[in-house]
Order: sequence, then C-alpha cells, then structure tokens
Amino acid sequence: MIQLIRGFKDILPGEVELWQHIERTAVLLFEDFGFKEIRIPILEHTELFSRSIGEDTDIVEKEMYTFSDRKGALITLRPEATASVVRAYIQHKLHSIDPVQKYYTIGPMFRRERPQKGRYRQFYQINAEVFGVASPLVDVQMVLMLMAFFSKLSVPDIQAHINSLGCPVCRVDFKSSLTGFLSDKTEHLCADCKKRSIKNPLRVLDCKVPGCKAVLSAAPLLAAHLCADCTQHFNTVTSRLSELKVPFVIDDRLVRGLDYYTRTTFEIQTGSLGAQNAIAGGGRYDGLVKALGGPDQPAIGFAVGLDRLASIVALNNADFSRRPDIFVAALGEKSQDMAFGWICAFCGEGIRAEMDFGDKSLKSQMKRADRLGAKYVLILGENEIEKGAAVLRNMATKAQNTILLPDVVQSVKEKIKHFERSTNLDG
Repeated sequence: MIQLIRGFKDILPGEVELWQHIERTAVLLFEDFGFKEIRIPILEHTELFSRSIGEDTDIVEKEMYTFSDRKGALITLRPEATASVVRAYIQHKLHSIDPVQKYYTIGPMFRRERPQKGRYRQFYQINAEVFGVASPLVDVQMVLMLMAFFSKLSVPDIQAHINSLGCPVCRVDFKSSLTGFLSDKTEHLCADCKKRSIKNPLRVLDCKVPGCKAVLSAAPLLAAHLCADCTQHFNTVTSRLSELKVPFVIDDRLVRGLDYYTRTTFEIQTGSLGAQNAIAGGGRYDGLVKALGGPDQPAIGFAVGLDRLASIVALNNADFSRRPDIFVAALGEKSQDMAFGWICAFCGEGIRAEMDFGDKSLKSQMKRADRLGAKYVLILGENEIEKGAAVLRNMATKAQNTILLPDVVQSVKEKIKHFERSTNLDG
C-alpha cells in the first residue's frame, strides 16, 4: 500500500469543513478591510527566494524544495508567499494602477523541516500584504485585523508581541555592537551561528538552539539603537494599539526568520499551543520591492499558520461537517427513478440531498440516513406511489407528514427553510 510522504497530510471530510469556515471568515473580514485576493503559483525561480528571504537563513540554506527543470534552471516550491506577491506586484506593474495595493492569498507552502505536531512539510498559510503605505497606522491596522480575525474564530488567550527591527540606518551601529558581543562567545554558538556571526550576525538572533539562546539573552538590544524616525514610528504603533485596547507586549527579543523585515515586526501568540505558541507573524519589509527590481515602495504583511489555527479552532467549536438536509429512501425501481429526479432538483435548489443507489431495505436506508446525520428522510415505495403521497420524517423529533408527490420539491424546500429558521432561533 502506497502511503503519504513523511511530513505531508490529508485534510479529510469532517476536518475540511472547519478549514473552509476559517477561510471564509478570513475572506469576509479581509475584504471588509479593503483587501483583494491574489493567487500566486506554487513554483517560482529559486533566485526569488534566495534574494528576498536571505542566503544565510535556515529556509534558503536547509529547507527549500529546489530542483532543476529540463533546461537546468533552478526552481523552488514556494516556502512562503510574500516574495511571490511582491514579484507579481512588480511584474504586472500593479503599482502603476495605484501604488497602494492590498492583497490576501490562501494556499500551501513547502519547507523540508523536521515534522512535528502542527508543523508539516506541506503547510498552509493565510497571507495579507499592503503596498505603498509608509504610515505606522497601517502597522496598527494589520495587527488589529489579525486580532479581530482570531476573535471571530473564538481563539482563546491571544496576545500580540511586537518589536522594531529598525532600518538600514539603525542597523549599522547595532550590527557593530552585536558583532563585538559575539566575538568572544563563538565557542558557545552552534556551527551555523559561528558562520553567521561573521557573515550576517543579525541571523544569530533568530537561532532556536538552546545554547545560542542562552548566550543571546545578554546580547545588546536593537531597540537601544533605533534612529529618531524608527523610534517615532514604533511609538506611534504602540500608542495607537493602546488606544484601540489591543492586548500587546513589547518583546525586545522578537525577530523574524527572514532578512527582508524592517521596523515593526509582530507575532500573535496563544497559550493554547504550548511551546509552539505563535499562530501568526509578520512585519514591514520596506526595502523588498526595490530590492527585487521594482519601485521604492514601502510594504507590510503577515502570515497565519492555518494548520496550527485549525487545531485550536477545532477544540473550541462544534462539528463543522455538513449534513444532508434530506435523504430519500426509495424502495423499488420506479421509486428510485422518481427519487433520483428529486435529489437532482433538491441540489439545484441549494438543498443538500442524498439517496441510496442500491436496492436496500427501508431499515438499511434509514440506518444510513441516520449515520449521515440527515435532518429529514423522505420515504417512497409502491404504497406511497399508489396513494400519491410520500412520507417525510423529521429525524430529530421523529414526527412524520405526508407530502403529495407533485409538490415534493417545493414542500421539502419550505420544510428545510422552516427547520433552519427554528434552529437559528434556538441557537
């Protein structure tokens, strides 16, 4: 038997409905904030990611699925979405229509990491990106939108962690200070960080190795090296978040694992996941559009880990699986012919309908209807055809009504609507 590749997963019926609920919630909210959907390819030229994410990052060095095409060009399964959205913004000259653009995208990403609970080699993200706005108010709005999104999904115990990574001006002094700090501590660093401390010392800050984290607990803070503009930008972000009563903490040690981030960076964390507590993260990347060959436009974005989010939402919500509105239990060939026409009509009217296409007994068909969770069962056999009326059974109350055969589709439609109205009122 051929099985899944390690680190990949199937999203099965019963679970996929939960994912659809999360995605619908995101789409409705993001579009209320003025975002439009963009769909980007899964494969891109490897250079796009090495130039944007950074040659010295774990993603580029160790985790990307990269291979040569038939002409020898290096192509990569996308490890994240931002670089692709930036590429589309530049390539299609979307900035010429209006420099200010807001996009969201939902889909799979690929990284060859060690599989663990909530982390897969094919994983899913919900991304949002804003181009052309330098104001710190859009930073505030992005964090606010994320918090509203998680609130709508009833995600418990959420808090924004924010920091400023400064700009190229700030980083000159900070890089010098950090390099000096690391110079006499290389023996305590992992092999990767020993190399990075020379080539790109800022990358050391993102290391998850316990020994490196212990060394870095005493490292200089970027916040102490912010220029006047970056300080003002960050102060505006924190003051406006406070005014909007968005729960946040300033996390001086928060960095992101991608080289393109500048100024505001943030993570949304929850107490529901244990050590792997981040369910979303993002920040500004004001220099990335220009670095990839586009105009000098500021930008900011975030990514939500859909796999992790689904595991939390599943714990706090009822079953999202869609049950049939009606199951038609047909006995005999003539009844099945009529039933088939009805279920096709029901589905065309937006009513979820099922029937058994085999010649099963009424008892067997009723068991299947119950197993599927059907709200109603419509029973039709030779006796019902002779009488000109089918029997409609409410599976919750067990009440039964007769429905004249010419009126079946319309009568059932009205019953379903009444059922939904009464259920909504009870809820």
